[in-house]
Amino acid sequence: MASRNRATGAGRRGSRLRRTAVSALSFLVLLVAGIGWGYLKLTGSIDTFSADGVSGDRPPGSSGGQNVLVIGSDTRSGKNKGLGGATGEVGRSDTVLLLHVYADRKHAVAVSVPRDAMVDIPACRKPDGSWTAPRHHSQFNGAFSVGETVEGNPACTQNTVEQLTGLRVDHTVVIDFAGFSALTSAVGGVPVCLPNDIYQRDLNPKRTTRGTLVFEKGAQTVSGQRALDYVRLRHGIGDGSDIGRIKRQQAFIASLVKKIKSRGMNPTTLLPLADAATDAMTVDPGLGSADKLLSFALSMKNIDLHNTKFVTVPWRYEGERVAVVEPDADALWAALKADRPLDAKKGTTASPKASRTPVSGAGIQVAVYNGTTVPGLAAKAAGLLRAQGFTVTNTATAQDQTRSATVVAYGPGQRDEARTTARLFPGARITESADAVSGIQVTVGQDYADGPSAAPDAASATPEVPAAIADEARSADDDPCENLSYG
Repeated sequence: MASRNRATGAGRRGSRLRRTAVSALSFLVLLVAGIGWGYLKLTGSIDTFSADGVSGDRPPGSSGGQNVLVIGSDTRSGKNKGLGGATGEVGRSDTVLLLHVYADRKHAVAVSVPRDAMVDIPACRKPDGSWTAPRHHSQFNGAFSVGETVEGNPACTQNTVEQLTGLRVDHTVVIDFAGFSALTSAVGGVPVCLPNDIYQRDLNPKRTTRGTLVFEKGAQTVSGQRALDYVRLRHGIGDGSDIGRIKRQQAFIASLVKKIKSRGMNPTTLLPLADAATDAMTVDPGLGSADKLLSFALSMKNIDLHNTKFVTVPWRYEGERVAVVEPDADALWAALKADRPLDAKKGTTASPKASRTPVSGAGIQVAVYNGTTVPGLAAKAAGLLRAQGFTVTNTATAQDQTRSATVVAYGPGQRDEARTTARLFPGARITESADAVSGIQVTVGQDYADGPSAAPDAASATPEVPAAIADEARSADDDPCENLSYG
């Protein structure tokens, strides 16, 4: 799946496939810190992956901002075992961040997508050239494993993110774990803070005893193996969830960026950082040379600490997995698509009036199904749709009348129409379906029966980015001892 432009043998490739989520941090830090890539004396070509698997059905590009998909691989082969990994040779993604760099090159927002989020995975190319069938309501990190190769499938993850967000991914970068210890050591350690003492069993829940103290409660500086342990830590803090770990990793990135900025552009410090990151990453062909990387990285050198934000896509638990919450998530994607920075203090976008556009169903055909036993629900939804200009082609009772949540299904190339339709049904899940070939299908659930009817004037406004998203955003200049519950 990946074309290795640098001459590397199997042994070196295995050693470079390090453990885990934190591998994505290196590249992200270098970008938002504005590292002077000119200090690098790169020879040869940068490792690239094949673009053959990138979907032909992609969102349009933006006029100014850029979106960078950063994937951390948690392949645990080779030397990963010595770094706390388990067994397994298949490349898997543990951390995925979509970094939106605004057109002014002074603001950036990194959005974390939980690995356990349930999403639709579109058709993806396998190593033998064949394409898989779309997978509905599947675990997000499964996209990277399509084809079951050591290198993983970054094109499939890119396709999935583009379908989920409606944003075009301009560049994709896959980072392994190599060089992370050197990165944290080169800056003299990273300030972190913990709400309570951490013991060996918190790092390894299979231990039968608590073990010795690993981290003391409070502020401290970590580097090398201790930095790895900190960002890998899941248990013993907050609710022990992966969501909590995402928040802690965001805090770590913010602290590391702040530390690098405070040290200035010192070649002695920056060379090992940049060298470690470039040696450990695989990029799309658009970044596949030292000159391209240099130009891209330097274009972001003026992003300051306060304007560097970290958020998590709106989510809720769905059993043991995570559901992406709509329309909250779509409101976030719409803000990024419009290149509007988040205002963490006010909990709104910088230009809220720009997002208040009417819902127009002109040219969109919709079939409506009642997925409950409540009579007349399909007709009620059909009336709402017609009032907004949609063409309702059919109303009927669904085969499954036990639906708790409303679902908006769409066929190939109808993602935008589905998003428009879903704006009238807050909380609806959007999914691709082979059955929706002649138009959008809305199956209303009990949530629609229980919720208030959407008034035309209320439905005419694009939902604002929920205040909680902006309020919970972490800036790179935040105190590392703030918000320590991590879930």
